[in-house]
Amino acid sequence: MAAQFDDPPSYPVTMICSGIDGAPEGSDVLSRIFSGVIALRGNMSCYSINAAGFSIQTVGDTNSPDLSVETVEGWAWQRCSEMVMPIGRGENDTMFPPAPFDLTTFIHYCTTSYGVSPRPHWVTTYYGGHDIELILSRFGSNIIFSNGLRDPYSIGGVLKNISQTIVAIPTVNGSHCLDIVPAKSTDPEWLVIQRKAEVDIIESWISQYNADLHAMKK
Repeated sequence: MAAQFDDPPSYPVTMICSGIDGAPEGSDVLSRIFSGVIALRGNMSCYSINAAGFSIQTVGDTNSPDLSVETVEGWAWQRCSEMVMPIGRGENDTMFPPAPFDLTTFIHYCTTSYGVSPRPHWVTTYYGGHDIELILSRFGSNIIFSNGLRDPYSIGGVLKNISQTIVAIPTVNGSHCLDIVPAKSTDPEWLVIQRKAEVDIIESWISQYNADLHAMKK
């Protein structure tokens, strides 16, 4: 999951991997992991992990990335109420203990936390999606699918144009939602170009709508 936030200009996941690979010869697994943490955050006396578990944050470091309570709770609520994502890990998939997805456990979490029961098939029932290209070509319009290919979720994204008004803008070095976060002076040129392309497309849709509306009123 960390790979989805491998943002420029520092590319933190790349920094972590470089730290792990650069650990002294003979280092055990935990030592190599800690070398990755040091590469990203520096050699601190104390580290903490935020509530979402998405980023390692040094105590007292106000510059470290963090996610608001609204973001964490909002995403948890959406997973329970709309998008059931059966993500888990098996016996030897990662360095962490196995935690396979269990729908019964997930339903209990959602009902006790939010008072809602998950609907595993709601998204495909409401939007379609078994053949996303077919569904969108018949019923969709004015959609931009922007995918950064450094984001693992991009494998399930729409990566080619479906129609004149359903367009894909993939970027090789992009990460998760990078194009919709506030612009920074350190943004690479390709990201600036991507954002401009998206704005130009949206402005053309608005202009076309206004022109059509004006024509209807004549």
